[in-house]
Amino acid sequence: MSRLLLPLLALAGAATLEAQSANPLSAEARWSYNSIKNNLLKLADKMPADKYSFRPVAEVQTFAQRIAHIADANMFVCSGLNGEQKRLGAASKASKPELVAALKESFAYCDRVFGALTDAKAVELVSSRLGGSFPPEPTRSRLATMYNLIRHSNEMYGYMAVYLRLNGVTPPTSAPE
Repeated sequence: MSRLLLPLLALAGAATLEAQSANPLSAEARWSYNSIKNNLLKLADKMPADKYSFRPVAEVQTFAQRIAHIADANMFVCSGLNGEQKRLGAASKASKPELVAALKESFAYCDRVFGALTDAKAVELVSSRLGGSFPPEPTRSRLATMYNLIRHSNEMYGYMAVYLRLNGVTPPTSAPE
């Protein structure tokens, strides 16, 4: 029995490695994107609705404005990567249900963009004006643009985790399920 099991396990492991390495760059980007997407959705859900207008100090955005910023940025970047100019208009929304819906809509759109990414597409050049700090070059790789979206989302999560803590709420990454 063990003589048969060992070769089968080795074959299964090799098949898994092959599947993982077919598009390693895009698979890694998708994993990072899905991780921060899930964290942001949980963060938005954990903040009580009556605290969406909270801001730690007058000089910074409210929690609602941060959620709207993420949703609008996601749609801008992901639709740009699709050759479109879709706008979400999340900045005009104020309530938790509206903003969570906008955030989910932006992620649903980005899911399709990240889902279609292959390593061959990752190196295609796109406009460097698709979000983030703009390098002097007019173009950068699709992958660099997508990682910039991930970086921005992680940065926003870090800021917003403090908003939760200041309201007595434990951020999702500090209280895993």
